[in-house]
Amino acid sequence: MGGDDADGSGDGVAEVSGTPTPERADLPPLEVEVPPVTPEADAWCPALMGALPLELTGEPSRPVRSDSPYAYAWGEPPIVLVCGVEPPAGFEATSPLIQINGVQWFVDTSDPDATVWTTVDRPVHVRVTLPAATDSAPVTALGPVINDALPVQEPQPGG
Repeated sequence: MGGDDADGSGDGVAEVSGTPTPERADLPPLEVEVPPVTPEADAWCPALMGALPLELTGEPSRPVRSDSPYAYAWGEPPIVLVCGVEPPAGFEATSPLIQINGVQWFVDTSDPDATVWTTVDRPVHVRVTLPAATDSAPVTALGPVINDALPVQEPQPGG
């Protein structure tokens, strides 16, 4: 199994089959506000960020401008994921949670323009902000990725 390079050293460029989905270069970088990066985020978020799909529910990834390396976005209107956020406001022991694909989510529908889904059963919180008209398909698709990258823990209401 060697490369096809001229000197036979095997250091040639590897051939890759398939066509990767590039970022949407036609979209401007999306400004994403994030909390300060914590040691917990630095410990856990790289595994998740490295596993995120280039395409989510038919929407290609897009450029992000952020103070954190733990922000990612797809499509227009954007679907935005931020790893290492604060616990969701209003999350209490009696809060209703939605479990999808093994991930427990606290869902905030108070903004008429967006639905904010935040994981509550991982060592760091992951926030996914969806346009209000978008159903739960993106968080459904992200569930297995989150499960593989971040271990389950008991939800800790109130932080």
